[in-house]
Amino acid sequence: MDSTVALVLVAVVIIGFMLLLANMIRVVREYERLVVFRFGRVMGQKGPGIIFLVPIVDVASRVDLREQYLEVPRQTCITKDNASISIDFLVYWKVTDPVQSVVAVQDFGGATRGIAMTTLRAVVGDIPLDDVLAKREEINTTLRGKLDEVTERWGGKVTSVEIREIDPPKDIQDAMTKQMSAERSRRAMVTAAEGDRTAKITVADGEKQSTILKAEGDKQSAILRAEGYALALGKVFEIAKTLDTNTMSLQYLETLKVLGAGASTKFIFPMEFASFLKPFTNFGGQQPPAPPK
Repeated sequence: MDSTVALVLVAVVIIGFMLLLANMIRVVREYERLVVFRFGRVMGQKGPGIIFLVPIVDVASRVDLREQYLEVPRQTCITKDNASISIDFLVYWKVTDPVQSVVAVQDFGGATRGIAMTTLRAVVGDIPLDDVLAKREEINTTLRGKLDEVTERWGGKVTSVEIREIDPPKDIQDAMTKQMSAERSRRAMVTAAEGDRTAKITVADGEKQSTILKAEGDKQSAILRAEGYALALGKVFEIAKTLDTNTMSLQYLETLKVLGAGASTKFIFPMEFASFLKPFTNFGGQQPPAPPK
């Protein structure tokens, strides 16, 4: 009986020592920090690595420094022009001051989600519906700035806000669909008109180029014909300069032969007849009177 009691006591002591040792030694990862309280007072942050705590006296809260996100549920908001829309978005945040994130707020994530909901309604309420649909990035930037102002005093920082979906009312969706269809039809007509205009310009330009080329061809043809005539006349003139007296006499006799072959009566005066009459025209040595001065 005594041995059994002794074994139980030894087991209790061992278990107590192990629990005490577990409370004394903490392993803190690189992305974590421990906020240590001693008798209720903040002793600061510790880590990363192996941290030793005073048993029973020290109490530690583990804080994650990694960037996290909050999924804000779908919210119904009223725009500046009294249109009702539903928006859901994500908030990305991280702890920058572990001590403040533990001391200044009980639940950093929950508090950030609540602030995000109310801030979204305030921001959307100052924007018309068309701007809400068209300026999503501006809304994201405004939300991030307003949330960052609040969470900064909690030792955290909102790094990004991303709107996932914006659902306008059914009638507005139908109107937007009709507007988009009309816009597509207008663009199609403009594209067709631009294509027709381009085609006509191309055809006209082709006809212009064809007319220019034809005129150039006619011009070159006329120039070549004129050059051919000039070469022919030059050749004739060059050949005519080479004819001598004998050649001319042969041509003369050939002409007389052709004239004499006819049946009609002909009087032919040879070229030498003019030389026969020359002594009579110059009879008496008289010279023709000189022209008056």
